[in-house]
Amino acid sequence: MPFLTPDVPPVDPAEFLTRRRQERIRLLATFWSEYGFGTPKMVHTIYIVKLLVLSIGGGVALATLTSDVGGPLDVASWWDQPIIYQKLVLWTLFLELFGIGGTWGPLAAHFKPMTGGISYWARPDTIRLPPWPAKVPFTRGDNRSPFDVLLYLATLASFLYAAASGGVRMDGAGVDLVDPVLMAIPAVLLVLCGLRDKVLFLAARGEQYLPILVISALTGPVLTFTDFIVAAKLIIVLVWVGAAISKMNPHFENVVPPMVSNAPFAPKLVKRAHYRSLPDDLLPSRTAWFMAHVLGTTAELVVPLVLLFSTDWTITLLAVGAMVLFHLFITQTFPLAVPLEWNLLFAYITVFLFAGHFAGDGYGVTDFSAPWMLPAFVAALLFFPVLGNLRPDLVSFLPSMRQYAGNWASATWAFAPGAEAKLNQLTRPAKNQIDQLVEGMGYDPDVAEMTMQMTLAWRSMHSQGRGLFSVLQNHLGADYETYSLREAEFCCNSVIGWNFGDGHLHDDQLIEAIQRRVGFEPGEFVVVWVESQPIHKRTQEYFVMDAALGIVERGTWLVADCVKEQPWLPNGPVPTTVTWRRSDAPTPAVRA
Repeated sequence: MPFLTPDVPPVDPAEFLTRRRQERIRLLATFWSEYGFGTPKMVHTIYIVKLLVLSIGGGVALATLTSDVGGPLDVASWWDQPIIYQKLVLWTLFLELFGIGGTWGPLAAHFKPMTGGISYWARPDTIRLPPWPAKVPFTRGDNRSPFDVLLYLATLASFLYAAASGGVRMDGAGVDLVDPVLMAIPAVLLVLCGLRDKVLFLAARGEQYLPILVISALTGPVLTFTDFIVAAKLIIVLVWVGAAISKMNPHFENVVPPMVSNAPFAPKLVKRAHYRSLPDDLLPSRTAWFMAHVLGTTAELVVPLVLLFSTDWTITLLAVGAMVLFHLFITQTFPLAVPLEWNLLFAYITVFLFAGHFAGDGYGVTDFSAPWMLPAFVAALLFFPVLGNLRPDLVSFLPSMRQYAGNWASATWAFAPGAEAKLNQLTRPAKNQIDQLVEGMGYDPDVAEMTMQMTLAWRSMHSQGRGLFSVLQNHLGADYETYSLREAEFCCNSVIGWNFGDGHLHDDQLIEAIQRRVGFEPGEFVVVWVESQPIHKRTQEYFVMDAALGIVERGTWLVADCVKEQPWLPNGPVPTTVTWRRSDAPTPAVRA
């Protein structure tokens, strides 16, 4: 397996680009099933070094050397100390919001430069996306102002300052914690950042870390130390259980095979076992079903509940080991959003909370000092996951706890010949990915184009990809073969600096912001966008948007029709139901 050179599809790139689109998707999806993206192992090594040096080494050094717990190498003296837990959360928050945590580097389509994040968010006039501009005062507009830059930098500084501060003794508990005030300030600043730009809140993984900041700020004035530990356990258990419940859907089986196929160190035999019959049938095999719904969904639901309620030391240790292995498994697959720091931190938190503060030693849910507060706290934690599963249009899939569920809002961008280059007019530190590959990394243009089309094949291996390509074929007609198609998640990275696979970051709000700056002509930039499937419905809702004209079509498709089709749609587009179409918006096919 090459270390410095990538695995590449067995086809001449120039000849490849002459083939029909669905034939190209079939070739690349089949290639992906055995090689993933084909990324050189050198790239994965860079990520591993980043984890070891920056996340683990830097975080442990900062946390221990600024706390009275012993040196970085004296693990036995600090692994179960709450101040270390708090500081590692703060350090990870800093890395994520800086832009060198998740969605960093070439695996997230940051080819050159490899860092988005701060290079976008500390730059005035880049695009920002407020979550509720019509409802929250002082948040209208989509242009990043000097105030936004200062607010962002202040939030970063508050994370770092709190992580580097000394501890304060918790009365009666005999342990040190970060000063509650220093935990409250970052919490407030993060919320303010998020109200001005939802991208920043989500990039910091605020839906998971903000509750930790809040309970840390309340510990002492309101909560006891035991309350703090129990609340922290409830937070992480909710993340696991919420994710497990969200995976009880027909999409998730399609997530596991391409994820395992992209794992750089998985044997080819293991990768092939996740498909029914390569190269003709790329639907998930029984092995994939077992991995998804037994080792995945069932384990992620049952084991965390065991951790929360078990008072048996042996069972607790086994459950701790299971969840640590769970997160290490995800880490070694290098998923495209590369949430590696998050997974390693959660592995440590599992050990800290459940082995370091065993429920049988007085840290169980029944030991909460104010039982009346517990239901209110749980209800607050459940609010966005419940709402997000019922009304995914209102909540990002991250607060909905649907990170790996395969039930994603997604999109494909389609550009008329030559129109994609117009995006380079945007104020941002990076050009389009195709230009990054050609100009920044010296790729031949045909090789760069084939590389970008690998992301389309990856999307086609997931259920919503088959729906997106079906709608595009219906809408573009004969022009389907002439347009340049791009995976919106990757394009979004180059426009706003971050994306974790959440289609809400590149919906009509972003397209309208781009159009105000670039001014595409009708037919030049067409988007097909689909919402996540509500937990109580069998359909997904999509829209077609022409950047110059707005939304021109809305409709639905049955999820069952998508999950049973091959990635290359050999039977033609899956059935769709048009619920509304704008009468005065001609399709590119009609215009031609």
